Amino acid sequence: MVDDSIGRGIPTRREFIQGGSGLVAGGMLAGCTSTGGSQESGDGTDGSYTVSMAPMGETEFDAVPESIFTRLTHLAGMAFALGRGNDVNAMHAPDYYDQLWNQYTPHLDGVSLDWSGLYSSWDPDKEKLYDLNSDVHLADPASVFALQSWNMEDIEEIGSDVGPWFGNQFSDSHGTPPEEWVDDYEYYGLWEMFERVAAVFQEEARYEALAGIHDDLLNTLESVLPPESERPTAVLIGASDLDSIYAYPLDDPGFLTAHVSPLEPVSAFSDEVGSTTQIGMEALLEANPDVIFALGGMHPQTSIGAIRSGLADDAAGSQLPAVQNDRVYAQGARYQGPILNLFQLEMTAKQLYPDAFGEWPTYTEGPYPEIPEEEQLFDRDRVAAVIRGEFDQ
Repeated sequence: MVDDSIGRGIPTRREFIQGGSGLVAGGMLAGCTSTGGSQESGDGTDGSYTVSMAPMGETEFDAVPESIFTRLTHLAGMAFALGRGNDVNAMHAPDYYDQLWNQYTPHLDGVSLDWSGLYSSWDPDKEKLYDLNSDVHLADPASVFALQSWNMEDIEEIGSDVGPWFGNQFSDSHGTPPEEWVDDYEYYGLWEMFERVAAVFQEEARYEALAGIHDDLLNTLESVLPPESERPTAVLIGASDLDSIYAYPLDDPGFLTAHVSPLEPVSAFSDEVGSTTQIGMEALLEANPDVIFALGGMHPQTSIGAIRSGLADDAAGSQLPAVQNDRVYAQGARYQGPILNLFQLEMTAKQLYPDAFGEWPTYTEGPYPEIPEEEQLFDRDRVAAVIRGEFDQ
């Protein structure tokens, strides 16, 4: 462990604000309840407010956070949705996800994002967290505690001396957190979590605007969703290497399937496929899917064309209905924020049900493909305006 004296020369966020920060003078008066509603905090003169989410419980903020530490991209994506994407100073595999997220930003006028070169924070170093001196750590303290390099004292130290923790990871597939955190844990949907993160940044109006777009999109999908008897069977796989195929469930209760579960697909895999299961080509042939989703196939470093040709050239793969009918589709990411969720709901709807939602263009490379305006399932200009903070509430 890092020596306890490391970073003590750096003023904490609380010390800085108590010392007379201009942010306090700016009058951040609103507090937030656990359900995301606003209320005055105390007498409304000190600028502090609280936001509640498991497993942290009530978390106090002295002012709206400026610098933002993240681990996983569902939370980095929430900062991005709130117009704070470029205030993120750390994340898991930043160069990879910078390239992936920027497959979508070209469709959002006036919105830019640069995560390249950030600190890669899958297993963060405590000393580095002092160096970053982040105002908030959008990361689940229970998931950080689960790392062998961290203990409870470390978690409490960073939360007290640098900036509070605020995140929830085990909602991804409703997994079990470490024993020490079980009693305090709750599971949230992607947009339920986003509501709480928006409250951290006092951006309830941005949340409400984006949630309205999301609600409208879900209503559109539900209104013309084909009956189960007319739905194709589908699988989600990681298949950049056909010798090591990973299968993922389509019906996990967590937010990893937030772009799939509203579409109620029929899984071609049995219940034996867990959160990540390695399979061979024969198992894929046994599942015999009508549709294959290739996770990460939208990434510039992944060739969806090579995946398609690899399946077609394989003796077993060539027999798959998805291969024979050209229904091997690129997907993006499961740890998605709200903006990717909107794009991926549209994408997945068109891939699964082209007769209901319009054909998905054959995708080989480059950004998210152009969709004719009359076939778009949500308003890109409205989304971009909300991210920019230029919208009517």
